[in-house]
Amino acid sequence: MKYPAIQNFIGGKITKVSTDKKLDVISPIDGTLLSTVPMSSAKDLNDAVMAAKAAFPAWSKTPIKERVQVFFRYKTLLEKNLKELAELCSEENGKTYGESVAEIEKCIELTEFATSLPQLVTGEVLEVSRGVECRTEHVPLGVVASIVPFNFPSMVPNWTLPNAIALGNCMIMKPSEKVPLSCVRIAELLKEAGLPDGVFNIVNGDVEIVNAICDHPDIEAVSFVGSTKIAKIVYQRATSNYKRCLALGGAKNHLMVLPDAKVDMTASNVVASMSGCAGQRCMAASAMIGVGNVDAVISRICEEALKIIPGKNLGAVINKESKDRIEQYIADAEKQGAKILVDGRKVVVEGKEKGTYVGPTVIDHVTPEMSVAKEEIFGPVISIMRTNTIDEALAIENANPYGNAASVFTQNGGAARYIIDNASAGMIGVNVGVPVPREPFSFGGWNESKFGVGDITGKSSIEFWTKLKKSTTKWSAEAGVNWMS
Repeated sequence: MKYPAIQNFIGGKITKVSTDKKLDVISPIDGTLLSTVPMSSAKDLNDAVMAAKAAFPAWSKTPIKERVQVFFRYKTLLEKNLKELAELCSEENGKTYGESVAEIEKCIELTEFATSLPQLVTGEVLEVSRGVECRTEHVPLGVVASIVPFNFPSMVPNWTLPNAIALGNCMIMKPSEKVPLSCVRIAELLKEAGLPDGVFNIVNGDVEIVNAICDHPDIEAVSFVGSTKIAKIVYQRATSNYKRCLALGGAKNHLMVLPDAKVDMTASNVVASMSGCAGQRCMAASAMIGVGNVDAVISRICEEALKIIPGKNLGAVINKESKDRIEQYIADAEKQGAKILVDGRKVVVEGKEKGTYVGPTVIDHVTPEMSVAKEEIFGPVISIMRTNTIDEALAIENANPYGNAASVFTQNGGAARYIIDNASAGMIGVNVGVPVPREPFSFGGWNESKFGVGDITGKSSIEFWTKLKKSTTKWSAEAGVNWMS
């Protein structure tokens, strides 16, 4: 075992769990046993909530200008430890080192945004009548929780923790049991940055801890990132207990390619979008809709896909179950009449025979009723459908239940604007394969890709992590009295 057995992080220190149940943490790169992760109980969660609750009064009363100083130091530590953090991310998730570097760089950007919060939550004040003043203030909620997935071991935790904590809350984080190592390192860096004990806590576990988070009476808000099936369950359970909840689910992102698209730029963007992070991201291109004759683009996509080599510039998928599931989707599409132009099945990387790799896969002549056209595959697979008109392409895009992202590749500004206006997705790209907004613009989809109000990052997250206090004051007894005062 390469790393020590993982424990919880509660009240600023490593804390043993109350159960003996644990799971192995296996690197998908080569099958190496990295560590073990404990399956905590509701008692362990309660211990973390009590630590957070005890830390909240002092932390919430600390001026925000002082709170964000922790994140200035944390940002510096992310930069200083970037190589180590990227290597750890790659080991436990399977993505390439370059992709892991990009992930940590995004963490740095997210933290940088958090340091700007004092300028964004100044509130408002207005003299509404002579001698009468109304004021608004953003007030922290209390103890909040964040449940994060396996596909971005560092970035998704940093979607929530810098903003939620800088705004005065204390947090419980439940990492994915598949990739718990990065969260441990995050906790260590936050402590080194001067975050008071109890403000950030980690409770490892499985569904029992997710349910306990949704049910705990002292947790005020829950964020979740994962599959739509589980996002719905978390949202329903948390809100039924009168908590705020923002639950991000899955996606089926469509790239619409018009006949005037630049061939080289489009092909490289499509392949990068479908194969980046081995396709294990909710913004990956999963379906392409060719409008009219786009055979030249498809041919170039195949050429570009063949340059993506598993174990070299393509990482592993998270485990064997995922590999088997992805390859079954490809097999089903072939049986249903689709044509496999580039086949990524049965990949074995020399020297990493226990790794779980799927090669880039391009499937043409897919029809909208096929499973590869409708369901989230979460692998390096692009399914190509063909239409004659933009409206037919939009009908396919809008019929899918998800709504994370959609992109169009064209040189026609009017056509691009039409698709922006009519695609049912929260994030739209024009000649961009992965249209993730940069800070301060927020991340969030529509439809069954998101449950709850607001977005998880950027300015929109302020409303989720705070409540608005309104005060009306009058000090002048001589002020005239009217209906406003």
